[in-house]
Amino acid sequence: MTRSADLLTGLRLVVALPLAVSFAQPEFLDARVGAVLLAAAIGSDYLDGKVARRLGTASPRGQLFDHGTDCLFVTACLTGAAAAGQVPLVLPVLVAVAFGQYVFDSYWVHRQKRLRMSTLGRWNGIGYFVPLVGLAAARLDAFSAIAALLVPAARATAYVLVASTLASIVDRATAARRAREE
Repeated sequence: MTRSADLLTGLRLVVALPLAVSFAQPEFLDARVGAVLLAAAIGSDYLDGKVARRLGTASPRGQLFDHGTDCLFVTACLTGAAAAGQVPLVLPVLVAVAFGQYVFDSYWVHRQKRLRMSTLGRWNGIGYFVPLVGLAAARLDAFSAIAALLVPAARATAYVLVASTLASIVDRATAARRAREE
């Protein structure tokens, strides 16, 4: 049973590369297949922590695996979207920087034995999926009437995420100093 949550997390690892390529080269996967894979990845992200807590198998290692997989997944997919010119390339770079800082800050600066989450970081983590959903939906026939709006909306969301990720990086970088001053 311990492996159930890890298997759900691992699903995102399995679909990360084909989805990243699909965002870069939409003809790589049928739009419906891409949408199903993205939905499966999002579903696995939603469920893996719930399953781990329900089974009593939640652990700092599992949390690191989950969040590391999230980072790899969204960074890969956003990089694919950036290669297609649909989101700014700086966004996946900032996602990777913010995650690296999150791990470093948690384990080495604060010397904790688990990840030290922040509210803004959590919302950014959720938000990174939003442009991907918009771009995937824009490829589906069911959304053809609004496809011309979905791509610019995904791009605009990506720019908001650039700003909020920068804010999160600055907040985390100054948090330790602020705590020492209090």
